[in-house]
Amino acid sequence: MTSEDAWMSDAQPYLAPRPAGETDAWTAEAASRGRRGGQRLLSVEEVEPPAAVREFFGVEPGDAVVVRGRLILLDDAPVELAYSYYPSHIARGTRLADARKIPGGAVTLLAGMGYVPEDEPLEDIGPAAADEKQGETLGVPAGSPVLVLTRFTRSTNGEPMEVSIMTMTRHLQYRQRKQGS
Repeated sequence: MTSEDAWMSDAQPYLAPRPAGETDAWTAEAASRGRRGGQRLLSVEEVEPPAAVREFFGVEPGDAVVVRGRLILLDDAPVELAYSYYPSHIARGTRLADARKIPGGAVTLLAGMGYVPEDEPLEDIGPAAADEKQGETLGVPAGSPVLVLTRFTRSTNGEPMEVSIMTMTRHLQYRQRKQGS
């Protein structure tokens, strides 16, 4: 692993609303390292979620939630597929359900709607092999090793508000700490 491959990150900026006019957390983090971070919106739709998402949100099989799919870029190269799921009662009729970028990111929009994320979400991280579609989108052969991070986020009032499933082609290190620590 080279120093360029190691990326020590802090999860807190991804959970904090951005001040008006600021870019999303990924773009800001990459810029702080002299790199270009970006995102390409792949899809926004209502779907029946995977079982873990359904259980976290407490929705019944067959119920739909809103999912936003994004391709995360570093210096214009794909490094991550991110799918963020939102309960329909939160997302319907908002920019979360629109196929366009959200200024400051979804966490900023959600905070403005009264859904401020708790400081300590549950995260599950594990290895996987890229399937054919993931490999094609990420520019790696099917079967290549990837890292899958699933973040389960509740609002400060305890309501489940977001599940993000991120499939990464890069090595990841980060610290999780409360704001003000």
